[in-house]
Amino acid sequence: MNVLCIGAGYVGGPTMAMIAKQCPDVKVTVVDINADRIEAWKSDQLPIYEPGLLDVVKESRGRNLFFSTDVDTGIAEADMIFVSVNTPTKTFGQGAGRAADLQYWEKTARQILANSTSDKIVVEKSTLPVRTAAAMQRILDSGSGDVHFEVLSNPEFLAEGTAIADLESPDRVLIGGHDTARGQKAVQALVDLYATWVPRDRVLTTNVWSSELSKLAANAFLAQRVSSINSLSALCEATEADVAEVARAIGMDSRIGPRFLNASVGFGGSCFKKDILNLVYLCETYGLTDVADYWQQVVSMNAYQQNRFVANMISQMFNTVAGKVIAIYGFAFKADTGDTRESPAICISRQLVEERAEVVISDPQALENAEHDLSDIMDRIRLEKDPYEAARGAHAVAVLTEWDLYAELDFERVFEVMMKPAFIFDGRNCLDHKKLFDIGFNVFAVGKAALSHL
Repeated sequence: MNVLCIGAGYVGGPTMAMIAKQCPDVKVTVVDINADRIEAWKSDQLPIYEPGLLDVVKESRGRNLFFSTDVDTGIAEADMIFVSVNTPTKTFGQGAGRAADLQYWEKTARQILANSTSDKIVVEKSTLPVRTAAAMQRILDSGSGDVHFEVLSNPEFLAEGTAIADLESPDRVLIGGHDTARGQKAVQALVDLYATWVPRDRVLTTNVWSSELSKLAANAFLAQRVSSINSLSALCEATEADVAEVARAIGMDSRIGPRFLNASVGFGGSCFKKDILNLVYLCETYGLTDVADYWQQVVSMNAYQQNRFVANMISQMFNTVAGKVIAIYGFAFKADTGDTRESPAICISRQLVEERAEVVISDPQALENAEHDLSDIMDRIRLEKDPYEAARGAHAVAVLTEWDLYAELDFERVFEVMMKPAFIFDGRNCLDHKKLFDIGFNVFAVGKAALSHL
């Protein structure tokens, strides 16, 4: 079998590398129009940072895993095509700010049609609105030839930072197909591919529409948990309750469970906000206004948490940060990735600059992306990979990503080089707050009582 993936990003690259590793008899080709990205995949400096990914790529690269910019040839030779192109939120026209922008997806569908001379199984890997597969099927069926296309939905459920483990041992693989003879034959072909290493009872098959909606619903439910605990963090600070203790107490309820109950500055990443806004737009389209309002509040609470974090910094630092140096520890949206898409650090850094603070950003993997994300205000921002140098002369440190290295820093050394009084705002609750207070810091954590010498 020849498998092709169109799109060499955070989903396509790792997924295809794992398929190539687990299925050595399958030829896997990843194509992308971005020549620099493809060249990076051919090197030891991959275009994305993901623990363990390079080893998986090197195991199969050149054997049965290939990277190319020749999209047309890849389509012509493929038996199964995974579509993993970008589907960002629209920034223009109808549905702007909520609906998915499907222009790249449609161009890909038309390119598949134009270059196919044999039957193909087309697999939606990108996160798409419900019933998008029907539109893709109409485009693919609009040709005049005898080529048959069968469209399947196979959403990804990877978590950046643990993507390789998620691919090696997934909670589930979801495959949606049509209840026709050809549709079920296509479903079985994809089931057989994954069943090479995934236990069969973890491979779920549904209709196409259930599969498409399940991806949006899963991300919405996870984000909802984050926003729920963050809403309680504000109440904890007001009442001197400890949000970590509250989360532990409710998380021990077997009906709730402990995951995604860590209070923080909010969720980020490419999926949560985009998918919830897409869900909101779909609900509005079908006239389900109350349902749309419910899910919109999950996103609104996330924005509230980021705004509240900055407001607390200003309030605790004598009602002004103008002219003060703020060291940001962590710019990636989560640890173990360089991805900064929708990272809370973007909003927080911008708000601090608006307050005329001098912002120094430190992160082990995300500084290049930070420079891109804040390109319009880089004259007021300094990038510094070394966290100790970032803290030199700073009035405050704000921890925005839960990198392990921050918990392991010598904070006595950090304290020595900072201005006094020295402040730490722990936006991820990943530090030892009592120890920091004993060193001399004024410590403010999310959902916890302040530890202040003032």
